[in-house]
Amino acid sequence: MRPLGPAGRALLLALGLCLVLGARARNVLLILADDGGFESGAYNNCAIFTPHLDALARRSLIFRNAFTSVSSCSPSRASLLTGLPQHQNGMYGLHQGTHHFSSFEKVQSLPLLLNRAGIRTGIIGKKHVGPEGVYPFEFAYTEENNSVLQVGRNITRIKLLVRKFLQSQDERPFFLYVAFHDPHRCGHSQPQYGPFCEKFGNGESGMGRIPDWTPRTYDPQHVQVPYFIPDTPAARADLAAQYTTISRMDQGIGLVLQELRAAGVLNDTLVIFSSDNGVPFPSGRTNLYWPGMAEPLLLSSPEHPRRWGQVSEAFVSLLDLTPTVLDWFSIPYPSYAIFGSKTVRLTGRSLLPALESEPRWTTVFGSQSLHEVTMSYPMRSVLYGSLHLVHNLAFKMPFPIDQDFYVSPTFQDLLNRTRAGQPTGWSKDLHQYYYRARWELYDRSQDPHEMQNLASDPHYAQLLDMLKTQLVKWQWETQDPWVCAPDGVLEEKLSPQCRPLYNEL
Repeated sequence: MRPLGPAGRALLLALGLCLVLGARARNVLLILADDGGFESGAYNNCAIFTPHLDALARRSLIFRNAFTSVSSCSPSRASLLTGLPQHQNGMYGLHQGTHHFSSFEKVQSLPLLLNRAGIRTGIIGKKHVGPEGVYPFEFAYTEENNSVLQVGRNITRIKLLVRKFLQSQDERPFFLYVAFHDPHRCGHSQPQYGPFCEKFGNGESGMGRIPDWTPRTYDPQHVQVPYFIPDTPAARADLAAQYTTISRMDQGIGLVLQELRAAGVLNDTLVIFSSDNGVPFPSGRTNLYWPGMAEPLLLSSPEHPRRWGQVSEAFVSLLDLTPTVLDWFSIPYPSYAIFGSKTVRLTGRSLLPALESEPRWTTVFGSQSLHEVTMSYPMRSVLYGSLHLVHNLAFKMPFPIDQDFYVSPTFQDLLNRTRAGQPTGWSKDLHQYYYRARWELYDRSQDPHEMQNLASDPHYAQLLDMLKTQLVKWQWETQDPWVCAPDGVLEEKLSPQCRPLYNEL
């Protein structure tokens, strides 16, 4: 008998999955917002109307302490799809254009592993990662072959693409990744549509019309202004525009779920909703402060109705999504190396046990190196319960500002007010924002807005040492090239491997 090739083995595995599950395939739908935050009724924002997200939350376990491992678009998406932090998978910054970052070619990503195991993979919307050989999807409608506005913001187009994916005659279990481009800013790339593309498809002259979208506008006076955003007319108007795009995404989520329901597969599908990184406001995206790392996370399992509508306080990471999806499909993580002979190990965990009972998970890690190619500002962080430690490796430099945020109404107003010596309505000032201490330690139980740096407080000295130890241990485990920075050089063939620079740091 001739041995089976890879395709045959994958088919047998897929058939085995169906037989084990009583001929009903288990599927996964991953829905991702783009620069989304907690602007939904599910997370107690009563100023915005998000009926579809709220309905999904009623069928989900709602995580209150979910965090991205990196607050930048491509690095976060690469980390989410590999289970590896950006410094380990190689996606140090943005993938597209002049930035040109990519994951290492030997990385074993989630779509790659699912394809090999006989799971059908699809992506609709913003991909923003590469190379293709590392992130292969069988069904793909992304910015690589379409307008990102059409596949990421046109909810009618998204609905029809989901229908096309589901109407194929393929009976394999599936993993479908719907990556909305809402509510990302677009003032830098498509300013004619407004700062958040809130006018795109609204039916006004020159804006086009999205048939399934009923635009919803918001009064700037009625938005909720988070503590980390200046409370000014400009910022309020910015938030109102963001709310409109979130409402469009919310209606799109309703359409996507209806397509699964109509196809008869919703009750066989694990639905995950989250966002890639923090909101595009001060202390948000590109920062490892709480507003830059904290994310919404809904985990809706048809097999665990007892946990529907419940809130979990467990600390979880987007690095946990790859092991969660692999666990759902009963697929083991392979043994392999990216460089040399050191085996790659996932430091995240499957979230499925949280659907059975409340876990005691208290720690998550963060790692940021760049965003745009000119924005080198490496940071590492650890959240341990109420304690939050941030290590700013380039603390002698001013914190960089990305192009997208720079042209935003909020930041331009902040610059103008600062130059004119006017009140900014902000909890910080630009000097504090640009120039940071090497170590920042916050106790969020006493200081939820992270305003008082306790790194030099003798009462926290032991806790600081403990968190530093935890952080550097994780850096070694995840093969962080920056592990010896900024006062040492990594020399892997010497012992100790961190060699001192005597650079007065």
